[in-house]
This record gives sequence, C-alpha cells and structure tokens, in this order.
Amino acid sequence: MNVSVRQAVLWGVRVLGQHGCDSPRLDAELLLAHAMGLTRARLLAQFDRELSPAELARYRQLIERRRAHEPVAYIVGHQEFYGLDFYVDRRVLIPRPETELLVERAIKLAGEVGDRGYGLYPLTLADVGTGSGAIAVSLAVHLPQATIYALDSSAEALEVAARNVRRHGIEGRVHLLRGDLLSPLPEPVDLIVANLPYVSEAELAELPPQIRRYEPLSALDGGPDGLRHIRRLLAQAGGYLRPQGAILLEIGATQGAEMIELARRYFPMASIEVVKDYAGLDRVVIVRTR
Repeated sequence: MNVSVRQAVLWGVRVLGQHGCDSPRLDAELLLAHAMGLTRARLLAQFDRELSPAELARYRQLIERRRAHEPVAYIVGHQEFYGLDFYVDRRVLIPRPETELLVERAIKLAGEVGDRGYGLYPLTLADVGTGSGAIAVSLAVHLPQATIYALDSSAEALEVAARNVRRHGIEGRVHLLRGDLLSPLPEPVDLIVANLPYVSEAELAELPPQIRRYEPLSALDGGPDGLRHIRRLLAQAGGYLRPQGAILLEIGATQGAEMIELARRYFPMASIEVVKDYAGLDRVVIVRTR
C-alpha cells in the first residue's frame, strides 16, 4: 500500500492525539520530516509525495516513541533555542523557550557592564549549570568579545555542551569547567547567569510524563521549596563577582517575592528586579551589585 506524506501525517496526528500528546500535528510533521531526512518546511511542500517503505518504517518507530511520551527533541536529537540549533539527548534538559528571556536580559546587561569597563578588561560571564550549553553558546554567539565560562557538576552534561560548542565553532571562547556551582571559576566575572533546578518537591511529583520519565530529574529538583541550589549560589556569588557585577537567575512562576527577600539577605545594597515573561509570570531575577 502506497502512503503519501499527507496520509502519514494524518495517521500520526490521530495516534498521538489518542495518547494525550499536546501538539500532535506539529509532532507528527517534525517526526515525519526527520524520518525522511527533510526540513519541516520542505515536508510541507511535498504533501502528495509517497513514502518509501524504509521511510514509513522509520516514521512508525518514531511515532511509537512519541506515543510513549518521549520528547520530540530527544527523538530527533536537536532543539532550537534563541535562533540556534542545539544537539540534545537524555543527559541534559531540553532548552525551553522561556529561558530565552534569561539570555535576552543577560545580553542587554552585558552591554551596560562592558561599557563601564572602557575596554580595559574583557567582559567575562559564567553560565552555572550549563547542561546542553544552550545559554553559554547563545551568549558567546551574541557577545563575540566576551569570555564565557560554562560550569556544571555533571561530566555527561559537559560532554553534550562540548558538542554544542564545537557545533557553533566557538571553542576558543567558551571554557567548560566541571565542579560544584561557582567553585571551578578561575577568576571573578562580570555576570553570573544561571538556570539552576528550581522545581519544588511537590511540583516535581506533578510534572507531565514526558518530563518526569525522560528528562534528568537532578536538573529539575530544587529541594523542598525549589530554592536549595539558588540559596547556595547566592551565598557563594559575592566572592566571584567583579565590582558592579550582576547575577541573573531563572526562577519559577511564583518565586519572585521569595527571591527578592532571599537576594536581599545576601546582597543588602544591591538593586533587585524580578522580570516577568510574556505570560505575565515571574521568570528572571536580576541582582545588580553596587
């Protein structure tokens, strides 16, 4: 039986929809494009094309994996973030669109901090808990004069980050360091940027299956109130910041007020701002030292 692209997509949509996938149409198109070695745009331009038996077999296998709630990014092996494409696998969290706000604010603030340096020293940033390296690589691409340290306690995560550093040709400017939070840093930095685990124990149990079953829970678990790692980072940060440096942290949607209080405890003279995302939820806290 001959099967066209259109028929294959409709079958995938039906199967995924029956198994509770949030975006069955998009998922089916992405998986079919991957099975056929096409971009999604090229796939959509060939809806009447017939699949070869090998393409159809590959597609069925991919749909089976997605039907079991495995994330599409892990199935196809990559995820777009901040306009760049990143390799991902189950050793790291999948980069999220909401984290782009953290990168956006870091780039903006880096420009202000760099201007204060009058070119006397290179702008230096630390991405703490780098995971896939998406934040560090995005910063390096958009801040070509900056030096970036990408830190993680997981050797496996750093292997993925190294692959993405090579993928974007920035080996000389992103330095991968393994260790606990800020401890591997060889020098003070202008900006500390971190998307640390901030999911509370109660929230962890309620995560959807595609996260709970497949993504590394150690990269999500923030302890009883979600702030265990952030507290430790703030306690360390003062010793690793240059004068008038700043800390930018991604936080949970309801953690803004508590984060202001927590940051004030460690940086009583700092300017502290909570930035809401496009859905109006707390997303980034910025601590600017004086």
